[in-house]
Amino acid sequence: MTTSRRALLGAAALLAAPAALRAQPRFPDRPITVLVPFPPGGATDVQMRGLAEAATRAFGQTVLTENRPGAGSTLGAAAVARAKPDGYLVSQMTLPALRLPFMQRMAYDPRRDFTPILHLTGYTFGVLVRADSPWSTWKDLVADARTRPGRHRWGNTGANGTPHLAMVDLAEAERLDVEHIPFRGESEGTTALLGGHIEAQAAGTGGAQLVTEGKLRYLNFWTRERVARFPEVPTLMELGYPGMVVTSPYGLVAPAGLDPAILATLHDGFRRALHDPAHLAVLARLDQPVEYLNSADYARNMADTINLEEKRVERLGLRTG
Repeated sequence: MTTSRRALLGAAALLAAPAALRAQPRFPDRPITVLVPFPPGGATDVQMRGLAEAATRAFGQTVLTENRPGAGSTLGAAAVARAKPDGYLVSQMTLPALRLPFMQRMAYDPRRDFTPILHLTGYTFGVLVRADSPWSTWKDLVADARTRPGRHRWGNTGANGTPHLAMVDLAEAERLDVEHIPFRGESEGTTALLGGHIEAQAAGTGGAQLVTEGKLRYLNFWTRERVARFPEVPTLMELGYPGMVVTSPYGLVAPAGLDPAILATLHDGFRRALHDPAHLAVLARLDQPVEYLNSADYARNMADTINLEEKRVERLGLRTG
């Protein structure tokens, strides 16, 4: 090939390059949807909406939240597992969504169907009662439940979720006969508690404002240390349950097969959103810590969690189908 011909081809390539680049749209060039597998109004919904608002600023593109409550907080994961891996649909990945596939037949495989983006935070769980109830302490509630077997209804945020299983553990530890009532999320259970339909509710901190307003009362928290906003409320360990620290950490996932460049963009944008001052203020109101893990570390964390949950289901005999 002559020198002049090489020069002409090189010039043609340079001229064609901008057109080729223009043919590949920058990601994201349209709104991103984050699935929230809980109803509006609870701690998760509040946190994820705050994250989406911060992510909109970080990406320079609208980030929406869409609530998909029910089915033990697995509907978001199920939808993402079937979605096109283009980065425009992601979901909160809850601990029950990693556990339930080992309990019953599900429409996804937690080991194969997802691309972990980043880990975000974890809940601060506790037990709530109405402020006008006769139970000022956890000991009071337990004592009354013991004298009235089968009469206490204890709500939780979803069947086989972390609050549900922890309340089962607490009832068994105290040898109590109580009815566990699963709701589709924290806000539904809190409404039932305010209406007097249940005696207690295990949930996150979405109801903390109602405590501040004098409508509800925390009897305990499931954290390692006392919650700074409610220093008078003891932890489960302080109440005589050694080592019982119960959280349910979560992050964001995309479909399997996501392009590494899109994954990097999603990670970087949501990482900026996680640490955005406005979002940090939301976490502070919910008493939730920042528990950031990058994509690789979150993938390893998810793999370890999946293995632990599989063993837990087998150990407790939770397989239902």
